[in-house]
Amino acid sequence: MQKSHKIIAAIVTVIAVFAISATFYKKQQAAKLGFMANENHKLFERDYSPSLGPDDAKVVLVEFLDPECESCRAFSPYVKEIMEKYEGQIKLVVRYAAFHKNSAYAISILEAARKQGQYWQTLDLLFKSQPAWGNHHNPRPDLIWNYLTTLELDIDKVKKDMHDPKFMEWIKQDAEDGKTLGVRGTPTFFINGKPLERFSYQQLELQIREELNK
Repeated sequence: MQKSHKIIAAIVTVIAVFAISATFYKKQQAAKLGFMANENHKLFERDYSPSLGPDDAKVVLVEFLDPECESCRAFSPYVKEIMEKYEGQIKLVVRYAAFHKNSAYAISILEAARKQGQYWQTLDLLFKSQPAWGNHHNPRPDLIWNYLTTLELDIDKVKKDMHDPKFMEWIKQDAEDGKTLGVRGTPTFFINGKPLERFSYQQLELQIREELNK
């Protein structure tokens, strides 16, 4: 019996040490990324990156997303809610992590729509219609064009502009920056350069409030 207690105590100690080490590592990584945000701002935001909100906002929220990502779609309404709730205090910056088969295709359409001032409307539409065009078992990216007719877009111009080679360059650059920042999935958020500590809506708002209260 005494031997069993010693084994249990040893296991508990190992778990505790592991938990403390993991917490310390996360804090180290957050501090490192915060330093990178100050020293190498371009890793988080490039000149071409779509953004929403004032440039002098107290909080810069960077989201690496993929239009074909189901989790990005699920997070989208909450991100919009946060932007409305803290209007004028947050700048949202979008970066791309094209992890799915049709991601680059959708991003090219999205960027072509940006040329007509319809970026955010198109992003919303892509997320809302994603179950149809981005179904992982039977993807139909061609269906995107049917949905685009509901927006104030010159569709022929979108079809032409989406082949602009700089869009692929942007996707590649975002992928390289994402790799440097440790982005392995989507959505991945950085709040003033600090990674989201726990993947949840509540944690995202908590870290934003912490930055706003500094």
